[in-house]
Amino acid sequence: MNTESAGDGIPGAGHGGALGEANLTYVSAGPFQYAVAEALSLPESYFTDFRADMLAKRNLLAAGLAEAGFRVFRPSGTYFVTTDIRPLGQTDGFAFCRALPERAGVVAIPNAVFHDHREEGAPFVRFAFCKRTSVLEEAVKRLGSASYGSSETSDGHGHGLR
Repeated sequence: MNTESAGDGIPGAGHGGALGEANLTYVSAGPFQYAVAEALSLPESYFTDFRADMLAKRNLLAAGLAEAGFRVFRPSGTYFVTTDIRPLGQTDGFAFCRALPERAGVVAIPNAVFHDHREEGAPFVRFAFCKRTSVLEEAVKRLGSASYGSSETSDGHGHGLR
């Protein structure tokens, strides 16, 4: 399986700028502090089971993406799997993500939105694995059977010209 640690080989990943600003979106607001306090009283088994479930989902999605031809960057601290779309003959993450729902019935997020210099993140897209296992299994199946064409066969809007 073609996997790497998060940040390895991804230009701009792990640095400040837009990437750091985007992470601030996930900071808990005041009302969530009560929920966090309550969660701290949960038994250790809850967290052990949650971690095992998330690892299984990450591994399911990462393996399916690699099998479908994506270069996969296996994360260790998020619920998104980042991929490189160049092995699929694609280079524009925005166009790829716009076309993906029609091609495979699956959505992804272009990583370029997290980069100060969007061209550095252009060939990278990410997929969330914080979903039901059945949803991930179906997504992997769809991604594996989708036709991605190549960047040269695009109409500029991410739609293949066949």
